[in-house]
Amino acid sequence: MRSTAIDRRAFLTGCAAALAAAAPNVPRARAEDALAGLAGSDEPLFVAARRGSDGTYALAVTSPDGLDVLVIPLPGRGHDVALCPATGRCLAFARRPGTFAVLFDPLGQSGPVTFQAEAGRHFYGHGAFSPDGRLVFATENDFVGARGIIGVYDVSGDVPQRLGEFDSGGVGPHDILPMPDGKTLVVANGGIETHPERGRDKLNLATMRPNVALIDRENGALLARFELGTELHQLSLRHMAVSAGGTVWIGAQHQGAATETPPLLAALDAEKGLRLHDVAPRLRGTLENYVGSVALNREESVVAASCPRAGRMLYFAAADGRFLGSQVRADVCGVAPLDDAGFLLSDGEGGLLQSDAPDSAPLLLASRAGISWDNHMIAISPR
Repeated sequence: MRSTAIDRRAFLTGCAAALAAAAPNVPRARAEDALAGLAGSDEPLFVAARRGSDGTYALAVTSPDGLDVLVIPLPGRGHDVALCPATGRCLAFARRPGTFAVLFDPLGQSGPVTFQAEAGRHFYGHGAFSPDGRLVFATENDFVGARGIIGVYDVSGDVPQRLGEFDSGGVGPHDILPMPDGKTLVVANGGIETHPERGRDKLNLATMRPNVALIDRENGALLARFELGTELHQLSLRHMAVSAGGTVWIGAQHQGAATETPPLLAALDAEKGLRLHDVAPRLRGTLENYVGSVALNREESVVAASCPRAGRMLYFAAADGRFLGSQVRADVCGVAPLDDAGFLLSDGEGGLLQSDAPDSAPLLLASRAGISWDNHMIAISPR
């Protein structure tokens, strides 16, 4: 890493600490110094949900050095954030089985708008925009019918309007992303039946059938559905990243016995189907059977997968799924592209870290006492 980058990061981290000490409770504090410091830079800003030291929840737009640009209070714990490439707006969802979503401008040019899921539905924490930014597709649970659905919302006006819904192609739809063709949605149906009256209990572990579905976003038609073998019916397919070439990378969470240690990363090619990619033998059985987030770097050469329960990052070659290496970091989960090759990582102890190589320790850029970053993080342009 360039020494000039380290010096700059040290300076901005000091600014972030001073700002946090001066105004820790300002609900929507804009840090103009952060934007000025990033002007002319190719470094993105990052958006994630988090819990504060006082136990309240918020969305934060931050620099890689932990300097807040915008903080938006949330009514409860958040999960993932979707970015609209056309408008630059973002949409954050409540963690399952939450019912709120927040539409917002990450640079604070307009105020946030909160809306609720339909009666009899709850969000699963993820959503995707249409290419023009007019529509949002949200993974939801029809918990009376034990049916996975995709809620469709018009977000072009002042207040989001629910237009309808269509089947997700399975039970427990979790992540949803647009495919590069602009017409297709890919949905990771985790296969787990839940009901809000039972909290986060998993009600069908013996009969679950996870899949990855391709759906026509214009009419809701199921185009294709991909499943693993029946011996892996408890390998819940959960979080995804999609390459420009259309390869879908999926992180899994195994719901079977702890003694079973199946691979936790899958790749979907529409022609070849689902393929599993495993870690080195020495790491099998050490990952707590849980992947929390998946991301590609900007040049799409490396796939990163976080294992927060095991405190470990995993890295795979995007060309063939070959395991490249791992890093140890307690409660690491959020991961997003930082530059062409590297990633920004976040953890449950307030840390933001730069990861440049799979086989070297990540560099701590910022640490905020009392802050707990949630599972997911996205990168946005500051300009």
